Amino acid sequence: MKKLLLFTVLFLVIAYTGFTQVVPEKGLSQITSGYLKKQIDFLASDSLKGRNTPSPELDIAASYIANEFSKLGIKKVNGSYFQEVPLCTKNLDVDGCGLSIRRGSNSVSFKLKTDYTPFENTADAEISGNIVFAGYGITAPEYNYDDYKDLDVKGKIVLVMKHEPQENDTCDVFEGKRDTHHSSIESKLKNAMSRGAVAIMVVTDPLNHVTLNPQGYSWPSLSKFKGSITPQITLYTQEVSIPCIQVGENVINFLFGGVDSLKRIQNNIDTELKPFSFEFSEVSSNVKTKLDIKHFTAKNVVGIIKGSDSKLKDEVLVIGAHYDHVGYKENYKPGEDYIFNGADDNASGTAGVMALAKAFSVSKKTKRSMLFILFAGEEKGLYGSEYYTQKPLIPLTKTVAMLNLDMISRNGDSLQILGEKFNPELNTIIKEENNCVGLNIIDSGNEFFGASDHANFFKNNISSIFFFTGTHSDYHTVRDNPDKVDHAKAEKITKLVFRTAWRIVNENKYYTINKP
Repeated sequence: MKKLLLFTVLFLVIAYTGFTQVVPEKGLSQITSGYLKKQIDFLASDSLKGRNTPSPELDIAASYIANEFSKLGIKKVNGSYFQEVPLCTKNLDVDGCGLSIRRGSNSVSFKLKTDYTPFENTADAEISGNIVFAGYGITAPEYNYDDYKDLDVKGKIVLVMKHEPQENDTCDVFEGKRDTHHSSIESKLKNAMSRGAVAIMVVTDPLNHVTLNPQGYSWPSLSKFKGSITPQITLYTQEVSIPCIQVGENVINFLFGGVDSLKRIQNNIDTELKPFSFEFSEVSSNVKTKLDIKHFTAKNVVGIIKGSDSKLKDEVLVIGAHYDHVGYKENYKPGEDYIFNGADDNASGTAGVMALAKAFSVSKKTKRSMLFILFAGEEKGLYGSEYYTQKPLIPLTKTVAMLNLDMISRNGDSLQILGEKFNPELNTIIKEENNCVGLNIIDSGNEFFGASDHANFFKNNISSIFFFTGTHSDYHTVRDNPDKVDHAKAEKITKLVFRTAWRIVNENKYYTINKP
């Protein structure tokens, strides 16, 4: 009877406190300041020259991490420790671009940059077709608005205005002065493509904006400093596109007979909130946008520990960090410190993930699987995690949560848990486990929630948390060196992540998110 009573009391205590999993001390003992220091010192060494994406030094770091996974017995994913991330630079081939418009027998060629400028998401293509005016280029059934109603644009060039109806009206049918996603160039482009348009021209809506210059995209080849500006690295995608350009006042004058005519049309649309779309009579155009694309690759480093439960082993917890940084100064004086070592950002988080892999490799089998990912290209625009969520190695439908470690080794004993308001159940686990760790968790305000790799998982409706100790005066400077790292603090945070992860991979629960 006494044993039964004792068992009941223990059960109630465990149920009350929420601690249903005993965290293995053998795993925790593998997470040490010494191990973290070893990894940070190598990753943030001068020899790796700031781990820029892409660079030979980043590849060295990738091989180093993969070799560590191999020594720990962490398994490859689909036969490899690497996921190739396709990257590119895109520039405009000035000599290969052109825009001409014909009305009847009258044909006019327009000047690049002065009269038209392609957008960044333009296609590398040449097309010809008749021109159709489609208002703001918006289809928004939720607002009972459609510029394409009864309009056939298949095989034709669509001309649309920027922004959306009643832009400056606080009581408009959209969202007042706040732009909806329908106002974006990308949304207008996709809408035109879905209806069979072969190109899209965009003009600034003249009622609300004085400057009608074709801004398009700031291509390095169009800069007055061309030759000194390097095109930005972007994620390479093979999405089908069409020529997408912004045209200026000279094109408006040729098509509409003057800016005032377009203003009257815009005023009619804004007043009536009905489409005023039409095909120009006997008007056709030839549009050519030529791109100079150079291809690169970087590597996400991946490793997996498979779960043991017959039902839960196909589900994964992703534990990640970005291992890239921003490289080094191209031009520097002799003796000057020119390397952005990135010890806190983010050799610290990378070392944390490596320590977690080590800890779980010696612990007993978990029910769920764990996928460890070190992302490339975070500093360029979260490209490694964006590509992973586009081409996941484990289906996102089987990914139960994502824990992200980014900058975990500075600023005293404080810790920010970004995303706690959006991920209440994960936040509860973290707060409970922190009772055994003793970090000072402070309110983050979620200001930086979208600024690291977890954000791409959250966009895909996966509960995601960002462990972060805040920015500092050495952030993205040459002073972010290994000697500034608080290894003891990084150890405590990594142990908190281990405890949190242990709970997640050993319980049959799924975690809700609250979208902001």
